[in-house]
Amino acid sequence: MASQSRRRSTQVIQRGASRNEGKREQRAEPRVRKRRRLATSPAEARADYFDGLPDDLLVSVLSKLSSSAQRPADLISALLTCKRFHALGHHPLVLSKAGSSCLSIRAKAWRDSAHRFLKRCVDCGNLEASYILGMIRFYALENRGSGASLMAKAAVGSNAAALYSLAIVQFNGSGGSKAHKDLRAGVSLCARAAFLGHGDALRELGHCLQDGYGVRRNTAAGRHLLVQVNAREVAAAVSSSLPEWLEKRRLAEPGGYSLLSDYGCSLPAPDPHPANRFLVEWFGGRGATASEGLRLCSHRGCGRRETRRHEFRRCSVCGLVNYCSRACQALDWKLSHKAECAPTVPWAAASQ
Repeated sequence: MASQSRRRSTQVIQRGASRNEGKREQRAEPRVRKRRRLATSPAEARADYFDGLPDDLLVSVLSKLSSSAQRPADLISALLTCKRFHALGHHPLVLSKAGSSCLSIRAKAWRDSAHRFLKRCVDCGNLEASYILGMIRFYALENRGSGASLMAKAAVGSNAAALYSLAIVQFNGSGGSKAHKDLRAGVSLCARAAFLGHGDALRELGHCLQDGYGVRRNTAAGRHLLVQVNAREVAAAVSSSLPEWLEKRRLAEPGGYSLLSDYGCSLPAPDPHPANRFLVEWFGGRGATASEGLRLCSHRGCGRRETRRHEFRRCSVCGLVNYCSRACQALDWKLSHKAECAPTVPWAAASQ
């Protein structure tokens, strides 16, 4: 009896052990199969989870990129990444958010494709593209009506640069004759651009008030505006790069390369707007001014050219430089012409 009970207990123990081993094998089997499936399935190895991202998220990312890009190549490189990026990169939201640096097209790279790209951005409601293309058409391509219309479209959207450019057009009667000058309209446009923070417009308005040009003369208010725009330039330069500004101030030559020489501060010339830089490169590379009798604005960061002969004003002392506006004259005087200007032989008779 004792031996039989021992056998039965041994058999029960063996059965329990075999059952436990079977359960362990069943539990371990799915894990082994899962590992094999991850390691051996080529379809899952090639799976790209990036394709699962929604289009709205990618459009938002590309919009941020187009608005913050420092050059057009940044956006172009992203569009060449894949077909999906190329398709979503032409979304109206992405093109409408493109900033001026992203739209900075060089004159040597001007092609029909560049023109179509800017036009597409304009159609998407991009005000910067409307202003840049308007400047190119008005001055470089000599399509005055279309260029003025594009600049007006940007000005209606409160683009400060477009408002100031239209003010210069009104002051000079550009695209027409002297009879088309409208000084009051120019002052009004300058005031609106200055209110939006445009430095050149604020400087132009200050000189208009000082000289009584298109507005009732108010010397004190004009000087106040000029001091204000100079203070803004100092604050912007110092906040952006204080060590670099101090080094340039230490190495600056006396009397030249200074925006605030009257106040004891030396600052480098501000970077021109992409539209002005395009015009500088466009006319500088072609040299088509002397043969046509049309002069360029002597301020090196402007790039505007006369639309008719003797449209721009000459320097009253030397008569060797020309300016499209009082703001350009004041900037160029501080930057370089102050050290170069000297009375010469009467130039009025020679220019006729």
